[in-house]
Amino acid sequence: MISVAGQQLALTDPAVLIGGGLVFLLLLVLLVLLMMRSAGRSAQRLEPLLMALGNRVQGLSDGQQQLAGGLHHVSEAQAASQARMLALMEARLADVSRGMTDSLHGTATRTARSLGDLQQRLETIDRAQAKIEKLSGDVLGLQDILSNKQTRGAFGEIQLHDIVQKALPSDSYTMQATLSNGRRADCLIHLPKPPGPIVVDSKFPLESYEALRRAENQSQTIEAQRMLRIAVRSHIRAIAERYIIEGETADGALMFLPSEAIYAELHGNFPELVREGFGVKVWIVSPTTCMATLNTMRAVLKDARMREQAGAIRKELAMLYTDVERLGERVGNLDRHFGQAAKDLEDIKISADKAGRRARRLDNFDFEELAPDASAKVVPLKP
Repeated sequence: MISVAGQQLALTDPAVLIGGGLVFLLLLVLLVLLMMRSAGRSAQRLEPLLMALGNRVQGLSDGQQQLAGGLHHVSEAQAASQARMLALMEARLADVSRGMTDSLHGTATRTARSLGDLQQRLETIDRAQAKIEKLSGDVLGLQDILSNKQTRGAFGEIQLHDIVQKALPSDSYTMQATLSNGRRADCLIHLPKPPGPIVVDSKFPLESYEALRRAENQSQTIEAQRMLRIAVRSHIRAIAERYIIEGETADGALMFLPSEAIYAELHGNFPELVREGFGVKVWIVSPTTCMATLNTMRAVLKDARMREQAGAIRKELAMLYTDVERLGERVGNLDRHFGQAAKDLEDIKISADKAGRRARRLDNFDFEELAPDASAKVVPLKP
């Protein structure tokens, strides 16, 4: 880089190369002139050449000045273009910076909102996790209850009591009723005869059903099915022998299964057990079918109570009819009394009118004219 008239010029610039060549040529010419002068040659012969060379050098100097002016203009134009380019780049950079700031702000807002939503979802998940843990504890507690035969029976009795309590009036059933044979039924529903009181007994063959569910091969499945058949047949036989008493209870009874799964298993894969129950008049019911059966019994109880009250209703209607007849007679007597009173009032009015007319006629008599003839016969007044 070289500095010319305050302008920085590169050595590879064509203008610099041209200017350098002109200067080198001028120096070469001067050197030649000096050599020629030193050799003693004739000045006259070289004078035109020197004048032409001077003119050429002057032209080169003028061209160099013009070139320097052109270079100055080019430099100014380049500086202005660079300034405009710099301003444009600064404006573009400002727009980009502003856009990036807005984008970052929007991204930060969306990120904050997403974090808030994520926090709420995490709280919801925590609450659901707590509920799941509580439910797991309840399930484990229920498993502990159902693992014991006595507690499992109490669970079925409580569920049966809840269903019966919701479906029937409190005076239409008895829980833990003792029959004449000394057996205690879970529930005795007081239906009218026929069919008469019917027993509902709760049974829960859970162990054999769980064994059937846990069976992993054909032999285990067959053994579990055999155990389930034995358990259900035993329950059906016990209910038929203990809770169906001729002349005391209905000729049938209900076996309540507190599990819809076991009920569906029996009807789906053990239909012969259901038919055996029908044969001895022991009907197997689940919580859902038990509620439907109890609603039917409720309608029967309502109809029986209406029939029981029918005689009392007819008696009350007869008494009401007698009261209505007596009321009609008394209204007739009162009407006759009112008629007699009206007739008496009419007679009193007639008598009053007659008395008034007599009083007016007496007021018109002249007693002075009658005084001298005291012995005259008195003529009675006509009514």
